[in-house]
Order: sequence, then C-alpha cells, then structure tokens
Amino acid sequence: MSIPCRSDGLIVVIDDDEAMRRACQVALRRAGYQVEAYLDGPSGLKRMEESPAAVLIVDLKMPGMSGMDVIARVQQMNVDTVIVVITGFATVGTAVEAMKAGAYDFIPKPFTANELRAIIGRAMERYRLSREAKRLRAEKEAQARSFITFVSHQLQSPLGAVRQYLDVLLHQGGAEMPARQRDWIERCRGKITEMLQIIADWLTLSKVEGGQLATERQPVGWQDLVPVVLDGFTTAAAENQVGLENAVPAELPRVIGDAAALKMVLSNLISNGIKYNRAGGRVRVEGSADPATVSLAVRDTGVGIAPEHQPHVFEEFYRVKDGSTRGTTGTGLGLAICKRIVEELGGQIGLVSTPGEGSTFTVTLPRVPAEQARSTEGGDELVLGGA
Repeated sequence: MSIPCRSDGLIVVIDDDEAMRRACQVALRRAGYQVEAYLDGPSGLKRMEESPAAVLIVDLKMPGMSGMDVIARVQQMNVDTVIVVITGFATVGTAVEAMKAGAYDFIPKPFTANELRAIIGRAMERYRLSREAKRLRAEKEAQARSFITFVSHQLQSPLGAVRQYLDVLLHQGGAEMPARQRDWIERCRGKITEMLQIIADWLTLSKVEGGQLATERQPVGWQDLVPVVLDGFTTAAAENQVGLENAVPAELPRVIGDAAALKMVLSNLISNGIKYNRAGGRVRVEGSADPATVSLAVRDTGVGIAPEHQPHVFEEFYRVKDGSTRGTTGTGLGLAICKRIVEELGGQIGLVSTPGEGSTFTVTLPRVPAEQARSTEGGDELVLGGA
C-alpha cells in the first residue's frame, strides 16, 4: 500500500554516510514526506539553489564542506528553510554552536525513526508558521502601500485645484490687489505646494518600500547622469547664487543600478546642496572608484549639519530645525528616499559635514564587473529614465 505524499514541502538530507541517508529517507517517506538525499554539501546546496527546501537535515561531521559550512551558506541564501543537524553524542557542544549559527534543532546519533519524525514534525510546523507570518507581513505592507497610494491620489486632485484657484486670484487681482491680501494668497499657495511635494515624496517612498522604483539592474554611468541632472538645476542655482561644478571623470567605471532611480537620488542631493548653501557658494559633484565599487560625492559649501543631527538626517520626515535652516522648505523625505534606493541597489550612502563649512554626501555602489564592462563597450548609449 503506497503512502500519499504530504504537501508540507521538500526535505533535503545531506550526510556522507549512505546508511544514514537511506534510514532518513525510509523513515520520512513512510510518514508521507517528500525527501531527497545528497552525500555532500555542494551537491545538496546546488539542489537547494534550484528549489529551497522546507527542512534541511545535515550531518555536522563531513569531509570537505562541513555541516557548519552548509549552515552558513543556507543562511546567506535568505530562505525560510528550517535546519536540523545530526550529531554524535560526543559533539553535542558543536550542535549547540550550530543552533547559535542558525540551526533550529539537533538530533544525536543513534536515533529511532519515531524520534526523527517527531523532530521533523516540529520543524515542518516551524516552517509553516514562518511562511504564514511572512505572508501576513507582505499582505499588511501591501495594504499599507495601497492605502497610501489611494489617500495620496485623493488628496492631490483637490489640492491641485485649490492651487489653481489661488493662481487665478493672484492673476485677476493684478497690481491693484492690496499687498496684505496678495501676501496671504501667496502664503496659502506656498503651503499647498509643500503639501503636494510631501504627497509626491510619500508616494515615491511607498514605491521604494514596495520594490517598485529601483527595479532595473543595468550598467549605469554617472558621467552620463550628472550633466543631465545638473542642467536641470541651472535656474535654481542661479536664483540662489550658487555655482554648479561637474568633476566626474569621463572614464569613471559604470555601476550596477537603475538609471531613473539614481537620477532621483542625484537630484535630491543636488537640490539640498543648493537650498542649504550660501550666496556665492558652490555644489561640486565628484567621482572615484576602487576595484569593487564606484563612489559619487556631492559636496556643497553651505551651512553644514551639526553633529547631533547627522545620525538622523536619513530618517523619514526628519528635518534639521535651527537658525541655519530657517526659511528653507522641505518634506523631510528626500534623504530617506535616497537611502532606501541606494540600499535597494546594494550600496551605501554616507555623510560628512562641518557646521558653517558645508556637507558631502557620498553614494557608493557596486561597479560593473570588468568582463561585463568589456562586453558592453561599443554598445548603444544609455537611455536615461525620467525622475
């Protein structure tokens, strides 16, 4: 009589002892589990890369790749696999170390089929609960993003309409409009513009959190992006009497990223460099590289950021409020968006600032591997995405 296969998920057994592999397979298949066995770490891990297992049973003492090495590799895969280790009575201490490294439980040799099935039953329940918790978290996050998108869109239309009405009032009032009345209307218009910017940034942050913004992983050249972005800030820089300087080397290696998302990061950093600068100051964009990464630095000669504020500038809605920033508008989301995008692309963003002298924001991203860079030489020019 055949036993129906359970739908719990795949169990992978990795053990160099053929008798132990066979015993595990027989005991677990009789309980209806789907089981595959492998004699060493590399072959078992290769199978798990194709399709992650629900439960991994691994012997700690194996030639070549040890059980601890296998556990470390599985942890790097960032999967839900529950790990159970097999150990001899003399190595219970090692099994405890394995549990500290990420294993869920251990079973000492010798063990009975019932003991094995009992542990695997608990491991399968742990796997099921972990998957269910992840599903519920994903649902909650999706609902939150949907709510943000819905509310934001519902707010944008009426606020945009109110701003248009205020524009009409200013236009119809002409030069005869009383100065105080004009001032009130202009202040109202300014506050509505700030609210619309907050909504736009909120939507952008929601897209980043949902993995909907930095979706591409293509070679991107900072030397292609920087001139385009700087050109878009020519008017703002002139109005603030701030000079713009492009010092990115033409031969700077390309990075792996999303052109549209990186354009947004660069725009935020340059915008801040202009807003928080001084008349006669400058914003300079520089680039450098090492064998593994490429760094882009946006330096300004502005007001700088006090040490007590620097650890918080990448937090959502955080704004420096002191005498140096009085009168400067902002949503407090720009740098949070930058950080989320850069980290999503596998990079880092950092800050070095001296009050009264200026700030430098540095974005560091993985560079395109040399062989990939050579294969793309002479190809089509990069098509820049919109911000």
